[in-house]
Amino acid sequence: VEQSFSPSAVLQLFKKRQVFVAICGHKVVGTAGLDGTTVRSVFVDPEFQGRGVGSRLMLEIKEAARANGATVLTVPSSVTTERFYFRLGFRALRDSFHDDERTIMMERSLK
Repeated sequence: VEQSFSPSAVLQLFKKRQVFVAICGHKVVGTAGLDGTTVRSVFVDPEFQGRGVGSRLMLEIKEAARANGATVLTVPSSVTTERFYFRLGFRALRDSFHDDERTIMMERSLK
């Protein structure tokens, strides 16, 4: 994971994704990315979880996707974030496994 989010790796992601950042004061408290129609890298600082930061980031993702002409959003969800995405209108499509790690592929219409 550390290699995937090193400064140089993050700079490369910025070239192919729209990235949104939530800031409180001078501190980054959340991030979310949009790669075509796929939501990527949604993280919220644990101190700020449950305060609407993730929901606000996802609202920005939804609006950006619509502006790009998308009619659907997908997200590879972890087991721990499935409820969060469900509350935002995503529905589970299928499970995907990489070794013992389960990812729930989810989708939401933008119409």
